[in-house]
Amino acid sequence: MSDQFHNKSVKAYFDSQPESTKKALGELRNCILEAAPDAIEMFNYQIPAYALVEGGKRDQQIMIAGFRKHVGLYPHPAVMEHFEDELSGYKRGKGSVQFPLDKPLPKKLIIRMVKYRIQLLKTRG
Repeated sequence: MSDQFHNKSVKAYFDSQPESTKKALGELRNCILEAAPDAIEMFNYQIPAYALVEGGKRDQQIMIAGFRKHVGLYPHPAVMEHFEDELSGYKRGKGSVQFPLDKPLPKKLIIRMVKYRIQLLKTRG
């Protein structure tokens, strides 16, 4: 495991990334905060996380991570399922999507995904 996973803060995590990854992470962060201006930025599971509700636990957070060739967005399996068709061109996991660094981020889609997650959290009570 590289040193980047031992950082204690989001800023240190971003700063430890290659420039293209750092730029994409910043864009992801901006999308999340545009959709959820009250999100609480934290460092969880060794990656940046954004609690969408006060005291938000893992399933109430959206996380992001940087890699050599992509950035990862971890919104929640329900979000991934809802946006499945629009995400078909990307490598995906049950609760995650990888956005390659050599293509522009789909910012409008990311913002909609975050807003959808907030909506799900509100309707759950």
